[in-house]
Amino acid sequence: MSSSQMLKGVLEGCLLAVIAKGEVYGYEMIEKLEAYGFTMISEGSIYPVLLRMKKEMLVHVETKASPSGPKRKYYTLTAEGYSELTQFEERWLHLSNSVNELLNKK
Repeated sequence: MSSSQMLKGVLEGCLLAVIAKGEVYGYEMIEKLEAYGFTMISEGSIYPVLLRMKKEMLVHVETKASPSGPKRKYYTLTAEGYSELTQFEERWLHLSNSVNELLNKK
């Protein structure tokens, strides 16, 4: 299984974590994820997730003028988004601890 396949399952949680750090637009999210080592993420992979998160009311989207080029959609977390991020963190901690435990047992 490739890293990108593994990432698909946790991409929403990673996006929630990026957005929780402050208002951010789509391409900027990719740059921030890359700074954390997520180099395999493309714009085409995040926008469907962002659209679903908007429909699920996890994020608020506001269109604003860009200092260069067309308007941008800026994302912030809603109360539901913060709640989902907390739940993701708990699930991730449990899963990562379980996998680490399994891999460390010989």
